[in-house]
Amino acid sequence: MPIKIPDTLPAYETLLSEGVRVKTETVAERQDIRPLHFGLLNLMPNKIKTELQFARLLGASPLQIELSLVRVGGHKAKNTPIDHLLSFYQTWDEVAERKFDGFIITGAPVETLDFEEVTYWDELKEILDWTTTHCHSTMNICWGAMAAAYHFHGVEKHLLNKKAFGVYRHRNLKPASVYLNGFSDDFQIPVSRWTEVRREDLEQVPGMELLMDSDEVGPCLAQESFANRLYMFNHIEYDSGSLGDEYRRDIDANVPVDLPFNYFPADDPGRTPLNRWRSHAHLLFGNWINEVYQTTPYHLEEIGEERTGA
Repeated sequence: MPIKIPDTLPAYETLLSEGVRVKTETVAERQDIRPLHFGLLNLMPNKIKTELQFARLLGASPLQIELSLVRVGGHKAKNTPIDHLLSFYQTWDEVAERKFDGFIITGAPVETLDFEEVTYWDELKEILDWTTTHCHSTMNICWGAMAAAYHFHGVEKHLLNKKAFGVYRHRNLKPASVYLNGFSDDFQIPVSRWTEVRREDLEQVPGMELLMDSDEVGPCLAQESFANRLYMFNHIEYDSGSLGDEYRRDIDANVPVDLPFNYFPADDPGRTPLNRWRSHAHLLFGNWINEVYQTTPYHLEEIGEERTGA
Protein backbone atom coordinates (compact mmCIF):
# COMPACT_ATOMS: atom_id res chain seq x y z
CA MET A 1 0.00 0.00 0.00
CA PRO A 2 1.26 3.52 -0.71
CA ILE A 3 1.57 6.62 1.41
CA LYS A 4 -1.17 9.22 0.97
CA ILE A 5 0.08 12.79 0.61
CA PRO A 6 -1.35 15.95 -1.00
CA ASP A 7 -1.43 15.73 -4.80
CA THR A 8 0.74 18.84 -5.25
CA LEU A 9 3.31 18.35 -2.46
CA PRO A 10 6.82 18.78 -3.97
CA ALA A 11 7.88 15.42 -2.48
CA TYR A 12 5.29 13.63 -4.64
CA GLU A 13 7.28 13.62 -7.90
CA THR A 14 10.56 12.79 -6.13
CA LEU A 15 9.05 9.82 -4.31
CA LEU A 16 7.45 8.61 -7.53
CA SER A 17 10.78 8.78 -9.37
CA GLU A 18 12.42 6.72 -6.58
CA GLY A 19 9.85 3.96 -6.92
CA VAL A 20 8.00 4.76 -3.69
CA ARG A 21 4.32 3.96 -4.08
CA VAL A 22 2.34 7.16 -3.61
CA LYS A 23 -1.42 7.65 -3.58
CA THR A 24 -3.01 11.04 -4.15
CA GLU A 25 -5.78 12.33 -1.92
CA THR A 26 -8.16 12.09 -4.86
CA VAL A 27 -7.61 8.35 -5.35
CA ALA A 28 -7.48 7.54 -1.61
CA GLU A 29 -10.89 9.06 -1.01
CA ARG A 30 -12.42 6.36 -3.24
CA GLN A 31 -11.10 3.52 -1.05
CA ASP A 32 -13.04 2.17 1.91
CA ILE A 33 -10.24 1.05 4.23
CA ARG A 34 -8.82 2.26 7.54
CA PRO A 35 -5.44 3.87 6.77
CA LEU A 36 -2.95 4.55 9.52
CA HIS A 37 -2.87 8.23 10.44
CA PHE A 38 0.61 9.65 11.02
CA GLY A 39 1.57 13.23 11.84
CA LEU A 40 4.93 14.95 11.33
CA LEU A 41 5.71 17.94 13.55
CA ASN A 42 8.45 19.46 11.43
CA LEU A 43 10.82 21.68 13.42
CA MET A 44 13.71 21.53 10.95
CA PRO A 45 14.66 24.69 9.01
CA ASN A 46 14.43 23.10 5.55
CA LYS A 47 10.96 21.65 5.91
CA ILE A 48 10.66 20.53 2.28
CA LYS A 49 13.78 18.35 2.51
CA THR A 50 12.77 16.94 5.91
CA GLU A 51 9.21 16.04 4.89
CA LEU A 52 10.64 14.17 1.89
CA GLN A 53 13.01 12.17 4.11
CA PHE A 54 10.23 10.98 6.41
CA ALA A 55 7.68 10.46 3.62
CA ARG A 56 10.22 8.22 1.89
CA LEU A 57 10.53 5.99 4.97
CA LEU A 58 6.82 5.93 5.77
CA GLY A 59 5.95 5.29 2.13
CA ALA A 60 8.01 2.10 1.99
CA SER A 61 5.49 0.32 4.24
CA PRO A 62 3.02 -2.18 2.74
CA LEU A 63 0.31 -0.44 4.79
CA GLN A 64 -1.57 2.65 3.66
CA ILE A 65 -0.50 5.70 5.64
CA GLU A 66 -2.09 9.12 5.62
CA LEU A 67 0.55 11.72 6.48
CA SER A 68 -0.36 15.09 7.99
CA LEU A 69 2.27 17.84 8.10
CA VAL A 70 2.20 19.94 11.29
CA ARG A 71 4.09 23.04 12.45
CA VAL A 72 4.21 25.05 15.64
CA GLY A 73 2.04 28.14 15.46
CA GLY A 74 4.23 30.38 17.58
CA HIS A 75 7.32 30.29 15.33
CA LYS A 76 7.96 31.89 11.95
CA ALA A 77 9.92 29.62 9.60
CA LYS A 78 12.76 31.41 7.78
CA ASN A 79 13.87 28.75 5.30
CA THR A 80 10.57 27.49 3.88
CA PRO A 81 8.32 29.57 1.57
CA ILE A 82 5.19 30.78 3.30
CA ASP A 83 2.99 29.54 0.44
CA HIS A 84 4.33 26.02 1.02
CA LEU A 85 3.50 26.21 4.73
CA LEU A 86 0.02 27.55 4.05
CA SER A 87 -0.67 24.96 1.34
CA PHE A 88 0.55 21.81 3.07
CA TYR A 89 0.91 22.42 6.82
CA GLN A 90 -1.50 22.84 9.68
CA THR A 91 -0.57 24.41 12.98
CA TRP A 92 -0.81 22.18 16.03
CA ASP A 93 -3.90 24.10 17.19
CA GLU A 94 -5.61 23.03 13.97
CA VAL A 95 -5.00 19.30 14.58
CA ALA A 96 -5.24 19.26 18.38
CA GLU A 97 -8.66 17.60 18.35
CA ARG A 98 -7.49 14.77 16.09
CA LYS A 99 -6.04 11.38 17.07
CA PHE A 100 -2.99 9.84 15.36
CA ASP A 101 -1.70 6.27 15.20
CA GLY A 102 1.87 7.53 14.90
CA PHE A 103 3.45 10.93 15.39
CA ILE A 104 6.98 12.16 14.63
CA ILE A 105 8.64 15.16 16.29
CA THR A 106 11.79 16.16 14.41
CA GLY A 107 15.02 17.70 15.53
CA ALA A 108 15.63 21.45 15.49
CA PRO A 109 18.76 23.68 15.27
CA VAL A 110 18.33 25.05 18.80
CA GLU A 111 20.12 22.44 20.87
CA THR A 112 22.76 24.75 22.35
CA LEU A 113 19.99 26.81 23.96
CA ASP A 114 18.44 25.85 27.26
CA PHE A 115 15.04 24.32 26.55
CA GLU A 116 13.28 27.19 28.30
CA GLU A 117 15.03 29.70 26.01
CA VAL A 118 13.50 28.21 22.85
CA THR A 119 10.81 30.60 21.61
CA TYR A 120 8.22 27.85 21.11
CA TRP A 121 9.08 25.79 24.21
CA ASP A 122 5.74 26.43 25.94
CA GLU A 123 3.83 25.29 22.86
CA LEU A 124 6.07 22.23 22.46
CA LYS A 125 5.41 21.21 26.08
CA GLU A 126 1.68 21.30 25.33
CA ILE A 127 2.25 19.22 22.21
CA LEU A 128 4.30 16.63 24.09
CA ASP A 129 1.58 16.28 26.71
CA TRP A 130 -1.01 16.05 23.93
CA THR A 131 0.85 13.14 22.29
CA THR A 132 0.27 11.11 25.45
CA THR A 133 -3.52 11.13 25.00
CA HIS A 134 -3.88 11.72 21.25
CA CYS A 135 -1.13 9.58 19.66
CA HIS A 136 -0.81 5.83 19.97
CA SER A 137 2.97 5.98 19.44
CA THR A 138 5.48 8.81 19.07
CA MET A 139 8.95 8.85 17.54
CA ASN A 140 11.03 11.79 18.80
CA ILE A 141 14.12 12.64 16.73
CA CYS A 142 17.45 14.22 17.85
CA TRP A 143 16.64 17.52 19.64
CA GLY A 144 13.00 16.42 19.68
CA ALA A 145 14.07 13.30 21.57
CA MET A 146 16.14 15.33 24.04
CA ALA A 147 13.22 17.72 24.54
CA ALA A 148 10.81 14.84 25.22
CA ALA A 149 13.22 13.13 27.65
CA TYR A 150 13.68 16.41 29.50
CA HIS A 151 10.00 17.33 29.57
CA PHE A 152 8.70 13.95 30.69
CA HIS A 153 11.58 12.81 32.91
CA GLY A 154 13.93 15.73 33.61
CA VAL A 155 16.79 14.12 31.65
CA GLU A 156 19.36 16.85 31.03
CA LYS A 157 21.23 17.41 27.79
CA HIS A 158 24.95 18.20 27.97
CA LEU A 159 26.95 20.46 25.68
CA LEU A 160 29.79 18.71 23.85
CA ASN A 161 33.30 20.11 23.44
CA LYS A 162 32.84 19.84 19.68
CA LYS A 163 30.05 18.75 17.37
CA ALA A 164 29.35 15.01 17.15
CA PHE A 165 29.30 14.90 13.38
CA GLY A 166 29.62 12.01 10.97
CA VAL A 167 28.65 8.39 10.46
CA TYR A 168 29.33 6.27 13.55
CA ARG A 169 29.17 2.58 14.37
CA HIS A 170 26.38 1.54 16.74
CA ARG A 171 25.51 -1.62 18.68
CA ASN A 172 22.24 -3.51 18.72
CA LEU A 173 21.64 -3.90 22.47
CA LYS A 174 18.26 -5.64 22.27
CA PRO A 175 18.05 -7.96 19.23
CA ALA A 176 14.70 -9.30 20.48
CA SER A 177 13.07 -5.84 20.43
CA VAL A 178 10.19 -5.54 17.98
CA TYR A 179 11.75 -2.28 16.79
CA LEU A 180 15.08 -3.93 15.90
CA ASN A 181 13.74 -6.95 14.02
CA GLY A 182 16.23 -7.73 11.24
CA PHE A 183 18.91 -5.34 12.51
CA SER A 184 22.57 -6.29 12.32
CA ASP A 185 24.59 -6.53 15.53
CA ASP A 186 26.70 -3.63 14.33
CA PHE A 187 25.59 -0.83 11.96
CA GLN A 188 26.25 2.80 11.06
CA ILE A 189 24.04 5.86 11.61
CA PRO A 190 24.52 9.58 10.84
CA VAL A 191 25.06 11.85 13.84
CA SER A 192 24.83 15.65 13.87
CA ARG A 193 24.49 17.38 17.23
CA TRP A 194 26.25 19.69 19.66
CA THR A 195 24.75 18.06 22.75
CA GLU A 196 24.16 14.62 24.21
CA VAL A 197 22.11 12.73 26.75
CA ARG A 198 23.95 10.23 28.91
CA ARG A 199 23.30 6.56 29.30
CA GLU A 200 23.33 6.64 33.09
CA ASP A 201 20.60 9.32 33.09
CA LEU A 202 18.36 7.34 30.76
CA GLU A 203 18.84 4.21 32.84
CA GLN A 204 17.38 6.01 35.86
CA VAL A 205 14.04 6.52 34.08
CA PRO A 206 11.48 3.82 35.02
CA GLY A 207 10.29 1.96 31.94
CA MET A 208 13.04 3.37 29.70
CA GLU A 209 15.07 0.80 27.76
CA LEU A 210 18.15 1.62 25.68
CA LEU A 211 18.08 -0.22 22.34
CA MET A 212 21.10 1.21 20.45
CA ASP A 213 24.27 3.01 21.49
CA SER A 214 27.78 3.85 20.34
CA ASP A 215 31.13 3.95 22.13
CA GLU A 216 31.98 7.25 20.41
CA VAL A 217 28.68 9.17 20.56
CA GLY A 218 26.61 7.49 23.27
CA PRO A 219 22.89 6.61 23.32
CA CYS A 220 21.11 6.42 19.99
CA LEU A 221 17.66 4.82 20.42
CA ALA A 222 15.60 4.27 23.54
CA GLN A 223 12.11 2.91 24.06
CA GLU A 224 9.62 3.87 26.75
CA SER A 225 6.79 1.40 27.18
CA PHE A 226 4.35 4.01 28.50
CA ALA A 227 2.65 5.77 25.58
CA ASN A 228 4.81 3.75 23.14
CA ARG A 229 7.46 6.45 22.94
CA LEU A 230 10.67 6.13 20.95
CA TYR A 231 13.66 8.43 21.40
CA MET A 232 16.04 8.52 18.41
CA PHE A 233 18.92 10.82 19.34
CA ASN A 234 20.58 10.70 15.90
CA HIS A 235 19.49 11.21 12.28
CA ILE A 236 18.81 7.80 10.79
CA GLU A 237 16.38 9.51 8.37
CA TYR A 238 19.10 11.60 6.67
CA ASP A 239 19.69 11.53 2.91
CA SER A 240 23.08 10.57 1.48
CA GLY A 241 24.03 14.24 1.12
CA SER A 242 22.58 15.68 4.34
CA LEU A 243 25.82 15.72 6.35
CA GLY A 244 27.67 17.25 3.40
CA ASP A 245 25.06 19.99 3.09
CA GLU A 246 25.40 20.73 6.82
CA TYR A 247 29.19 20.78 6.59
CA ARG A 248 29.19 23.30 3.76
CA ARG A 249 26.54 25.39 5.53
CA ASP A 250 28.65 25.52 8.71
CA ILE A 251 31.82 26.38 6.79
CA ASP A 252 30.03 29.21 4.95
CA ALA A 253 28.78 30.53 8.31
CA ASN A 254 32.28 30.32 9.87
CA VAL A 255 31.09 27.72 12.39
CA PRO A 256 34.07 25.73 13.78
CA VAL A 257 33.34 22.20 12.59
CA ASP A 258 35.48 19.26 11.50
CA LEU A 259 34.91 17.16 8.42
CA PRO A 260 32.07 14.73 9.16
CA PHE A 261 33.68 11.55 10.50
CA ASN A 262 33.69 8.47 8.26
CA TYR A 263 31.55 10.20 5.64
CA PHE A 264 33.40 11.52 2.59
CA PRO A 265 35.50 8.84 0.82
CA ALA A 266 39.15 9.41 1.79
CA ASP A 267 37.95 12.51 3.70
CA ASP A 268 37.65 14.31 0.38
CA PRO A 269 34.65 16.70 0.37
CA GLY A 270 34.74 16.66 -3.43
CA ARG A 271 33.79 12.97 -3.54
CA THR A 272 30.26 11.60 -3.29
CA PRO A 273 29.56 9.92 0.07
CA LEU A 274 28.20 6.37 0.19
CA ASN A 275 24.97 5.77 2.09
CA ARG A 276 25.62 2.98 4.64
CA TRP A 277 22.51 3.44 6.80
CA ARG A 278 19.60 3.46 4.34
CA SER A 279 18.59 -0.17 4.88
CA HIS A 280 18.54 0.19 8.67
CA ALA A 281 16.48 3.38 8.42
CA HIS A 282 13.87 1.46 6.43
CA LEU A 283 14.05 -1.43 8.88
CA LEU A 284 13.46 0.81 11.89
CA PHE A 285 10.53 2.63 10.36
CA GLY A 286 9.05 -0.57 8.95
CA ASN A 287 9.25 -2.22 12.37
CA TRP A 288 7.75 0.84 14.06
CA ILE A 289 4.87 1.06 11.58
CA ASN A 290 4.18 -2.66 11.95
CA GLU A 291 4.12 -2.39 15.74
CA VAL A 292 1.74 0.57 15.49
CA TYR A 293 -0.49 -1.39 13.13
CA GLN A 294 -0.51 -4.43 15.43
CA THR A 295 -1.36 -2.51 18.59
CA THR A 296 -3.34 0.63 17.72
CA PRO A 297 -7.13 0.63 18.28
CA TYR A 298 -9.25 0.15 15.19
CA HIS A 299 -11.32 3.19 16.11
CA LEU A 300 -9.16 6.32 16.14
CA GLU A 301 -11.22 7.95 18.87
CA GLU A 302 -10.15 5.21 21.30
CA ILE A 303 -6.45 6.14 21.06
CA GLY A 304 -5.02 7.30 24.38
CA GLU A 305 -8.21 6.77 26.37
CA GLU A 306 -6.46 4.67 29.00
CA ARG A 307 -3.78 7.38 29.44
CA THR A 308 -6.12 10.28 30.12
CA GLY A 309 -5.03 11.96 33.33
CA ALA A 310 -1.78 9.95 33.45
